[in-house]
Amino acid sequence: MRANLERDVRILKRYAMVSTTLFGVLIVGAFSNSRNARFEVIDVERINVVEPDGKYRMVISNRPRSIGPIYKGKPFGYPGGTRPGMIFFNDEGTENGGLTFTGRMDSTGRYRASTHMSFDQFNQDQVLNLDYADDDGRRLVGLSVLDRAQVDIFDLVAERDSIRQMTDSAARNAALRRWAGPRDGVPLAAQRLFVGRDRSRSAVVNLHDPAGKVRLRLLVDSTGSPRIEFLDSAGTVTRRLSAD
Repeated sequence: MRANLERDVRILKRYAMVSTTLFGVLIVGAFSNSRNARFEVIDVERINVVEPDGKYRMVISNRPRSIGPIYKGKPFGYPGGTRPGMIFFNDEGTENGGLTFTGRMDSTGRYRASTHMSFDQFNQDQVLNLDYADDDGRRLVGLSVLDRAQVDIFDLVAERDSIRQMTDSAARNAALRRWAGPRDGVPLAAQRLFVGRDRSRSAVVNLHDPAGKVRLRLLVDSTGSPRIEFLDSAGTVTRRLSAD
């Protein structure tokens, strides 16, 4: 009787092991053969959307896991951990825009908040921005268009970082000023257009020259008064047209 019982137990153990193995194989096979999965809720700290060759196409993340600038698959400039939101990448795996957002109130009740969506020039920085920036009520909301010099951003940052390693502070500062200057007569960055609400609570359209200086302004100020202003390269209003 005892021998029969031990034999039956051994058979049951073998059956359980075989059944468990087959069940596991079926589950793995079901997931590996499925191209689509449906979830009602996903809690995640970061999602990497990649091309078949592994290049980034889009990264969605919280702040600690956010990605730093990437150029052709290589990190450069500064480390990640500062840009919660969504970052876009071009066909070469280089960052070319994104959507970031912040907002926090401190212990004194003051707050700072921002939302920034940008599109980058090829192998350069942002040239089209949609921004909301709020420093405890000092608020700017608008769309900006910029010009940028045709300089590769990876080489530009490498040059800057090399200058920052100079030990002679006077020589370093002079070199940084030269670095920040125009390239072939074109500024590294120059705003050309702003449409929105500025920090003086005016609704404005600012048109800038190639150097980034405002030369024509259409606005309705915080009191509701409309006017058009023409400015010289020094920022002085040379002519003003009002409603009357």
